[in-house]
Amino acid sequence: MKTKTLTTSLGLAIAGLCAGMAQAADDLTLQLKWVTQAQFAGYYVAQDQGFYEEEDLNVTIKPGGPDIAPTQVIAGGGADVTVEWMPAALSAREKGLPLVNIAQPFKKSGMMLTCLKSTGVQTPDDFPGRTLGVWFFGNEFPFLSWMSQLGIPTEGGEDGVTVLKQGFNVDPLLQGQADCISTMTYNEYWQVIDAGITPEELITFKYEDQGSATLEDGLYVLEDKLDDPAEVDKLARFVRASMKGWKWAEENPEEAAMIVLDNDATGAQTEEHQIRMMSEVAKLTAGSNGALDPADYERTVESLLSGGSDPVITKHPGDGAWTHVISDKALN
Repeated sequence: MKTKTLTTSLGLAIAGLCAGMAQAADDLTLQLKWVTQAQFAGYYVAQDQGFYEEEDLNVTIKPGGPDIAPTQVIAGGGADVTVEWMPAALSAREKGLPLVNIAQPFKKSGMMLTCLKSTGVQTPDDFPGRTLGVWFFGNEFPFLSWMSQLGIPTEGGEDGVTVLKQGFNVDPLLQGQADCISTMTYNEYWQVIDAGITPEELITFKYEDQGSATLEDGLYVLEDKLDDPAEVDKLARFVRASMKGWKWAEENPEEAAMIVLDNDATGAQTEEHQIRMMSEVAKLTAGSNGALDPADYERTVESLLSGGSDPVITKHPGDGAWTHVISDKALN
């Protein structure tokens, strides 16, 4: 009797161990470019809806912020994958950090200049002599390329523009320090509206419309990850689940915004703002299946190389800056 009991117990223990081994998920850490908000809804949705779990992944999502540089985090081993804008990624790659774009959830750019109509700005021809608010820390590159294409100097003067280093807020426009400021279609533009300025009082210039847009919010890893078949398989599962999350978010913007709010540990975000943000972000991810469009990549590179006397990158990145290996595996 004891032998039978012992055998049964041993069998159950082995079965339990095997079940535990079968359920062991692969760990993966994602570093976001900015704070928890609907800009990253697809990843939070994939986690909330169990899409990562379905792919045997245990994903940790790390928010960013003003003091967090995603490229430094991944360089230091603090993340497996990072969300980054291509200008910053290619700049870092030229400086020696072997970042590779493995997927591109954002098909379009959300960056634009927002101006008060009362300043008299109606077209880019009205920029000379004006003060324009520009984000730096790598976000200035599309602006500098655009001004270079227009032939407008950025050192001030009657024929040029005065560049105001803008913080990540809209104060320069509200306080009359700048004629135009940098905004994202899904974020700062709405902060201007919430401050009491109506859309009719504003004029916007989308970088997409100006032909100087660069790719934003791609997924990047370090090159050596691609040398390991197990890592390639894990990354493909991550991209597949993430894109499933993005498409769910596109179709269910309000529910996606609520999921984002549930993950905002700071409590800084509001329901109204996140729902609006998700609706705008959905316009940028629409049309992407996760695979980088080589034409969009080449357009970005061309824009970055044309940044006047101080271009973002000094030469074409060549082979290796992006790959379809992960997205192809994810989609098949």
